[in-house]
Amino acid sequence: MPDEMTLRLGLTGEASVTVTDDLSAIALGTGTVRVYSTAGLVALLEAAAVAALDGVMPPGQTSVGTRLDVRHLAATPVGMKVTARATLQEVDGRRLVFAVEAWDAVEQVGAGTHERFIVDAERFEQRAAAKQP
Repeated sequence: MPDEMTLRLGLTGEASVTVTDDLSAIALGTGTVRVYSTAGLVALLEAAAVAALDGVMPPGQTSVGTRLDVRHLAATPVGMKVTARATLQEVDGRRLVFAVEAWDAVEQVGAGTHERFIVDAERFEQRAAAKQP
C-alpha cells in the first residue's frame, strides 16, 4: 500500500472529454435529450480520481470505485468540452475520499464526492473471474 506521504491530502487529478453523440443521454439510454449524460459525467469524475493516483500507486496495486455521490447541475451540449477535477480529501487506511467537480466552457456542471479503495490488482481480478461458471 502507498505510504501516507505519497497519498497526501490535496492530491489532484483531471480528466477532460469533448461531448459526442455517443456520450449523450439518448445514446446511453438514460434520457431523451441530446446532452451530456449523467453516466458520462460519472465516468469522467472517476477518471479524474484515477488520474490523481497516477504514479503514486505501488506496482501491483490499484484503486476501485466504491461510492459516488454526484449532483449533475447543468446540461452540456454535444460538441462542448467538459473537464473534471478530483481532489483527495481523506485517507483512511485503504479508503480514499475525493471531492469531485466538473465544468464545461460556461459553468459548473457537476459536483460531489467519490470513494475509492486500494486493492491488489491481481487478487481483485481473480476474485471477479471466480464468479464465472
